[in-house]
This record gives sequence, C-alpha cells and structure tokens, in this order.
Amino acid sequence: MDAMAGTNNLRGALTALVAMAVFASHDVVVKTLGAHYSAFQIVFFAALLSFPIVAVILLNDAKEANLRPRHPWWVALRTICTVVTGVSAFYAFAVLPLAQVYVILFSSPLLITILAIPILGETVRLRRWAAVIVGLVGVLIVMRPGQAALSAGHLAALVAAVCGATASVIVRKIGAEERSVVLLLFPMVGNFLAMGLALPFVYRPMPIEHLGLLGVIAILGLAGSFLVILAYRAGEAVIVAPMQYSQILWAIGYGYVLFSETLDGATLAGATVIIASGLYIVFREGRAGTSANRPVLETRGRAETVTTPRSSVLQRIIHPIARPRD
Repeated sequence: MDAMAGTNNLRGALTALVAMAVFASHDVVVKTLGAHYSAFQIVFFAALLSFPIVAVILLNDAKEANLRPRHPWWVALRTICTVVTGVSAFYAFAVLPLAQVYVILFSSPLLITILAIPILGETVRLRRWAAVIVGLVGVLIVMRPGQAALSAGHLAALVAAVCGATASVIVRKIGAEERSVVLLLFPMVGNFLAMGLALPFVYRPMPIEHLGLLGVIAILGLAGSFLVILAYRAGEAVIVAPMQYSQILWAIGYGYVLFSETLDGATLAGATVIIASGLYIVFREGRAGTSANRPVLETRGRAETVTTPRSSVLQRIIHPIARPRD
C-alpha cells in the first residue's frame, strides 16, 4: 500500500509540474500580447474564446440548469475579485519581469491564511502566524519600498494576489452548497461584461496571428486546470500543492531566453523567503489537527482568472458523483 501511495504521489507531483509548465507558457503568451494591447482587450477576447470550451464542459452538468445563486452576495464578491485578479495579473505580466510577478503572486497562501480567519473561522496559531509574517517580509524585499520606485505593475501583481486569495477563500466557504455551474459561469460572464465596457476605450485592431494567440491562451489555461485536476486525483494535496512554486523556474528560463530578463538579488531573496513560508504553511495544514479548513491546501491551483477557472469546480462538473471539497 505504501509503495502504491508513493507511486501515486510521484504521478501527482509530475502531473502538477507539467501543469505549472503549461501555466507558465500561458503567461508567456499573455506577456507577448501585453506588449501590444491593453489587459482589458486581452481578457475580453480570452473570455470570448473560452466560452465555447466551457459550454461543452457545462453540457455535462445538465441537472444544474438553474443559474440563481444560493449565496448571491458571496458569488457577486467572488466574481468581482476574479475580474480584478484577471486584469491585474495580465497587466502585471505585460509590464514586469515574469519572475517578479510570480514571486508576488506566491504571497497568495499567506493571504489565504489571513483571510480564512474572518471568512472561514479558521484558527491560526503562533507558528503559522510567524510564517505569514516572515512571508510578508519577503514581499517587501521584492517590492523594495523606499529603495526603488513602485511601479503600477508591482501594485497590479499585489492586487491580483489579494483578490485571488479572497476569491479562493470564498469558494471554500460556499463551494459545498453553491451550484457548480454558478461557480464556473458567473466569473466568466463578469469578465466578459466588465472588459466589454472598457473595450471601446482601449481597442486596437488585431491581426489574425494575434487572435490565434488569444485562442492559445484560452486552451493553455483550461489545459493547465485539467492537469491540476489529474494531479490532485493522483496524489495527496500536501505533495501536489508545493509544485506550484516550480513556475519560478519556468519564469527565469522563459524570461531570460524570450525577453532578456535577469533575476536580481532582491527578487531572489524575496522569492526564497516567500516560498519557504508558503511551504511551511502547506505542510502545517497537512498535519492532522492543525487546520479545520485547510484553506491553502484545498485551493487546488493558482489564482483564478477567466482562462484558468477553479480546478475543484471543474472537477465537480466533470465528475459530479464524487465531489471533492472545494
């Protein structure tokens, strides 16, 4: 049994590593398009091109045809957070080095731990609080307030981390009762409508090859989410979750080869501190009796955007009989 569990965990970890490579490739395409177009335009067309794929997925959830939320205010807040997360993250990828964006987004487990206290009633004791504080110091190291001018890109990445963490905790709160179709569809519609309102002010004509890249973004985002589902199905969450940090390696490689980006000392130091803190929180939540809600472990993937829907929600729709905890 132990050998089988070890094999499953290895398969889960490797699948998660592939998922993170797919997500990193997704972000490279976002950055490439971000050099030419507003984040609002990219998100709008990415949402538009994601709809046909999601529509096919929703056909598997025919028994949940009612689109009225059971928790309308929480659904509305999560939709707003998801919209802000998407446009902020896409903008940050466009203007900042990939590695810097990832390091700031890696603060999400720290923020989820904090937000789980008022929203989920989670009890956070001294050790996890210490990890959160140390991790937030790592964020300050990366952003270097007072030493270098904070750009709009840094602030956008931080906003994406905060809003993404909030959306994740809300799913943990209402996911067991809310309809899967509502959890999946409302953020997509919200993105489409909000970006559509902004589009007339930022629109630039797009050649066919750039429209094709928008389709690539939609496909890679959903493919990464499906791979995350397979990873968590195969292995334990405490093994699979830390694989998200492998994105920093892809960011360094892609950034150097494609965009002539280099990793500065402050970003490397901050990344080390933030990742160490995040790993500690993950392993603490994995210990029996430490966490009632396991908000970080059960997030299952990275921050939700229009092209990367929550993997746990997708899994509920694809396999509604065996519904995991959200």
